[in-house]
Amino acid sequence: MLNPTTHSRAALPDGHPPVMMVVVDTEEEFDWGQPFSRQSVGVASISAQPALHDEVYDSFGMVPTYAVDWPVASTPSAIGTLSGLLEAGRCQIGTHLHPWVNPPHGEQVCANNSFPGNLPPMLEREKLKQLTAQIEHSFGIKPTLYKAGRYGVGPHTTQTLLELGYTVDASVVPHTSFSGVGGPDFTGLPEHPYWFGSTTRSLLELPVTTGFTGTLRQLGPALYPKLHSEVGKALHLPGVVARLGLLERIRLTPEGYTTQELTRLLRALMTVGQQVVTVTYHSSTLVPGNTTYVKNAQELRQFKQTVKDVLQFFQHELGGCFLTASELHRLLLDQRTAGAA
Repeated sequence: MLNPTTHSRAALPDGHPPVMMVVVDTEEEFDWGQPFSRQSVGVASISAQPALHDEVYDSFGMVPTYAVDWPVASTPSAIGTLSGLLEAGRCQIGTHLHPWVNPPHGEQVCANNSFPGNLPPMLEREKLKQLTAQIEHSFGIKPTLYKAGRYGVGPHTTQTLLELGYTVDASVVPHTSFSGVGGPDFTGLPEHPYWFGSTTRSLLELPVTTGFTGTLRQLGPALYPKLHSEVGKALHLPGVVARLGLLERIRLTPEGYTTQELTRLLRALMTVGQQVVTVTYHSSTLVPGNTTYVKNAQELRQFKQTVKDVLQFFQHELGGCFLTASELHRLLLDQRTAGAA
């Protein structure tokens, strides 16, 4: 587990505009409502990714990072699609570990083991080692960004990432606990990027952008868990306070959120000095019917429009710029080095 007591804030240079990145959970299609299965390895939706570049990303100069898992990194058609984007400088490639479809298959397939950090340390390490090698073989690059499947980092993940040469983790979801389903608890971890590691602090955490809006947003970290207690949910308090504009937790994703909600979140984050934000979504969402977020062609058009609207708002209204995760890592590392000099 990433310990909030062993981190130091990673800050942009003075006067630098705020930064936005895109990190895509790039994975197989599977029914999220069914038990996990080693047989669900189809990756047909990867062919739908370039359309978002053509329609949105290229016009903004946005270069997303596709964090790919084993089915994607080992399927020729998916490799071909993403390699075309990579070779044209239109994307970067990172790592996304879904343990149930990633060799070696030494664990029982179940909900608890779907979080990589719940696996025995050597098994988690070997799965990530094999996936890293597969990505290197398929794409000709060494991935340096890791995003755990289901955000499932664990007590040994940090050491494994350091040993395998990763420099960036993008697994943490601030103000969110997955402990109720066997996953990690990120309550209390920062919204901003930070350096971490047991002794060296040589890894950069780029949290999944999650924050609070509403008149009570400053009380969000303390108040939100109480609203979502058994009593709070029984009284429908989360919905009530959100409708009243008092408090709402929003993740920066076009999956399940509107342009209005996401721009409201961005304004709130900029007000409190947030310098770096990350848009996230699942690759499978770009084909209607794969996820609950996009069920038909009209919803896909709206999804793409939301992405475009958010990028335009960030650039034109907030004066932001777009970087890749690796570009941001270099920038923050240079700033850290200069600060230590």
